[in-house]
Amino acid sequence: MDEPERQAREARAVLQLVSELHLRGLQLLRACVMMSPSGTSWRCSIAPVSLVSALNGALLTEEAWDSPLVVHYTSAARSEYFGWTDATHDTPSGLARKFIKRFPQVVEAGRGSDWLYVGWFVEMLHLTYPNHFPFAMADWDSPTDCLPTITIGDGDEVRVPLPPPGLCSQ
Repeated sequence: MDEPERQAREARAVLQLVSELHLRGLQLLRACVMMSPSGTSWRCSIAPVSLVSALNGALLTEEAWDSPLVVHYTSAARSEYFGWTDATHDTPSGLARKFIKRFPQVVEAGRGSDWLYVGWFVEMLHLTYPNHFPFAMADWDSPTDCLPTITIGDGDEVRVPLPPPGLCSQ
Protein backbone atom coordinates (compact mmCIF):
# COMPACT_ATOMS: atom_id res chain seq x y z
CA MET A 1 0.00 0.00 0.00
CA ASP A 2 1.41 3.40 -0.92
CA GLU A 3 1.75 6.25 1.57
CA PRO A 4 -1.31 8.34 0.49
CA GLU A 5 -3.51 5.23 0.56
CA ARG A 6 -2.28 4.35 4.07
CA GLN A 7 -2.86 7.92 5.30
CA ALA A 8 -6.38 7.95 3.85
CA ARG A 9 -7.19 4.57 5.41
CA GLU A 10 -6.00 5.71 8.85
CA ALA A 11 -7.98 8.97 8.77
CA ARG A 12 -11.04 7.26 7.29
CA ALA A 13 -11.04 4.84 10.23
CA VAL A 14 -11.94 7.77 12.52
CA LEU A 15 -15.02 8.62 10.45
CA GLN A 16 -15.97 4.94 10.38
CA LEU A 17 -15.45 4.79 14.15
CA VAL A 18 -18.07 7.53 14.56
CA SER A 19 -20.45 5.54 12.37
CA GLU A 20 -19.84 2.47 14.56
CA LEU A 21 -20.64 4.53 17.65
CA HIS A 22 -23.91 5.63 16.02
CA LEU A 23 -24.79 1.96 15.40
CA ARG A 24 -24.30 1.34 19.12
CA GLY A 25 -26.91 3.95 20.09
CA LEU A 26 -24.53 6.89 20.52
CA GLN A 27 -26.18 9.05 17.87
CA LEU A 28 -25.74 12.26 19.87
CA LEU A 29 -22.00 12.14 19.13
CA ARG A 30 -20.77 14.39 16.34
CA ALA A 31 -17.64 14.52 14.22
CA CYS A 32 -16.29 18.07 14.25
CA VAL A 33 -13.76 18.42 11.46
CA MET A 34 -11.09 20.98 10.64
CA MET A 35 -7.66 21.49 9.17
CA SER A 36 -4.55 22.21 11.24
CA PRO A 37 -3.26 25.79 10.99
CA SER A 38 -0.43 24.60 8.74
CA GLY A 39 -2.92 22.83 6.46
CA THR A 40 -0.91 19.61 6.60
CA SER A 41 -3.13 17.65 9.00
CA TRP A 42 -6.83 16.84 9.07
CA ARG A 43 -8.44 16.88 12.51
CA CYS A 44 -11.57 15.25 13.84
CA SER A 45 -12.97 15.89 17.30
CA ILE A 46 -15.73 13.65 18.63
CA ALA A 47 -18.16 15.45 20.92
CA PRO A 48 -21.76 15.34 22.08
CA VAL A 49 -24.20 17.51 20.14
CA SER A 50 -24.56 19.75 23.22
CA LEU A 51 -21.03 21.10 22.52
CA VAL A 52 -21.55 21.68 18.80
CA SER A 53 -22.34 25.03 17.21
CA ALA A 54 -25.93 25.77 16.23
CA LEU A 55 -24.54 27.64 13.20
CA ASN A 56 -22.50 24.76 11.80
CA GLY A 57 -23.09 21.18 12.94
CA ALA A 58 -19.48 20.23 12.16
CA LEU A 59 -17.87 22.79 14.50
CA LEU A 60 -17.26 22.72 18.23
CA THR A 61 -18.14 25.77 20.24
CA GLU A 62 -15.06 27.76 21.33
CA GLU A 63 -15.38 26.77 24.99
CA ALA A 64 -15.86 23.08 24.11
CA TRP A 65 -12.31 22.54 22.84
CA ASP A 66 -10.88 21.74 26.31
CA SER A 67 -13.96 19.93 27.62
CA PRO A 68 -13.42 16.43 29.03
CA LEU A 69 -16.37 15.43 26.82
CA VAL A 70 -14.40 16.11 23.62
CA VAL A 71 -11.87 13.66 22.16
CA HIS A 72 -9.42 14.85 19.50
CA TYR A 73 -7.70 13.06 16.60
CA THR A 74 -5.18 14.48 14.15
CA SER A 75 -3.99 12.71 11.03
CA ALA A 76 -0.45 13.64 12.11
CA ALA A 77 -0.84 10.95 14.80
CA ARG A 78 -1.38 8.40 12.03
CA SER A 79 -2.71 5.17 13.57
CA GLU A 80 -2.12 6.26 17.18
CA TYR A 81 -5.78 7.18 17.49
CA PHE A 82 -6.41 9.53 20.44
CA GLY A 83 -2.86 8.83 21.61
CA TRP A 84 -3.44 5.08 21.83
CA THR A 85 -0.41 2.95 21.03
CA ASP A 86 -2.37 -0.32 21.01
CA ALA A 87 -4.82 0.37 18.17
CA THR A 88 -2.62 0.36 15.08
CA HIS A 89 -4.25 -2.71 13.56
CA ASP A 90 -7.79 -2.26 14.95
CA THR A 91 -10.82 -2.17 12.68
CA PRO A 92 -13.30 0.69 13.10
CA SER A 93 -15.42 -1.70 15.18
CA GLY A 94 -12.42 -2.48 17.39
CA LEU A 95 -11.72 1.24 17.74
CA ALA A 96 -15.35 1.75 18.80
CA ARG A 97 -15.03 -0.90 21.51
CA LYS A 98 -11.90 0.81 22.86
CA PHE A 99 -13.54 4.23 22.64
CA ILE A 100 -16.53 3.03 24.67
CA LYS A 101 -14.27 1.58 27.37
CA ARG A 102 -11.83 4.48 27.52
CA PHE A 103 -14.19 7.46 27.29
CA PRO A 104 -17.22 6.57 29.46
CA GLN A 105 -18.22 10.21 30.09
CA VAL A 106 -18.25 10.98 26.37
CA VAL A 107 -20.21 7.80 25.71
CA GLU A 108 -22.82 8.69 28.32
CA ALA A 109 -23.22 12.19 26.87
CA GLY A 110 -23.65 10.66 23.39
CA ARG A 111 -26.48 8.24 24.21
CA GLY A 112 -29.67 8.88 22.30
CA SER A 113 -31.19 9.06 18.85
CA ASP A 114 -30.52 11.64 16.16
CA TRP A 115 -31.56 10.01 12.90
CA LEU A 116 -31.32 13.27 10.96
CA TYR A 117 -27.62 13.60 11.78
CA VAL A 118 -26.91 9.88 11.33
CA GLY A 119 -28.54 10.00 7.88
CA TRP A 120 -26.43 13.01 6.97
CA PHE A 121 -23.32 11.21 8.28
CA VAL A 122 -23.94 8.13 6.13
CA GLU A 123 -24.41 10.36 3.07
CA MET A 124 -21.19 12.22 3.92
CA LEU A 125 -19.32 8.89 4.14
CA HIS A 126 -20.68 8.00 0.69
CA LEU A 127 -19.78 11.36 -0.88
CA THR A 128 -16.24 11.36 0.52
CA TYR A 129 -15.34 7.71 -0.09
CA PRO A 130 -12.52 6.66 -0.20
CA ASN A 131 -10.03 9.49 0.24
CA HIS A 132 -11.84 12.81 0.75
CA PHE A 133 -12.07 14.41 4.17
CA PRO A 134 -14.53 17.20 4.99
CA PHE A 135 -13.57 20.20 7.07
CA ALA A 136 -15.58 23.02 8.60
CA MET A 137 -12.70 25.29 9.55
CA ALA A 138 -9.30 26.17 8.14
CA ASP A 139 -6.87 29.09 8.22
CA TRP A 140 -7.84 30.01 4.67
CA ASP A 141 -11.04 31.13 3.02
CA SER A 142 -13.45 28.31 2.49
CA PRO A 143 -17.16 28.12 1.74
CA THR A 144 -19.65 28.50 4.57
CA ASP A 145 -22.62 26.96 2.75
CA CYS A 146 -21.08 23.46 2.60
CA LEU A 147 -18.14 21.45 3.88
CA PRO A 148 -15.25 21.43 1.42
CA THR A 149 -12.88 18.47 1.44
CA ILE A 150 -9.21 17.77 1.25
CA THR A 151 -8.08 14.78 -0.74
CA ILE A 152 -5.31 12.41 0.25
CA GLY A 153 -3.97 11.08 -3.03
CA ASP A 154 -5.73 11.62 -6.33
CA GLY A 155 -9.16 13.12 -6.85
CA ASP A 156 -11.07 16.33 -7.21
CA GLU A 157 -12.53 18.29 -4.33
CA VAL A 158 -15.96 17.22 -3.13
CA ARG A 159 -18.41 19.53 -1.42
CA VAL A 160 -20.59 18.05 1.29
CA PRO A 161 -23.87 19.63 2.45
CA LEU A 162 -23.71 21.07 5.96
CA PRO A 163 -24.76 18.72 8.75
CA PRO A 164 -27.73 19.45 10.98
CA PRO A 165 -26.78 22.13 13.53
CA GLY A 166 -25.74 21.50 17.08
CA LEU A 167 -27.52 22.84 20.13
CA CYS A 168 -25.20 25.66 21.25
CA SER A 169 -25.85 29.22 20.10
CA GLN A 170 -22.29 29.89 18.91
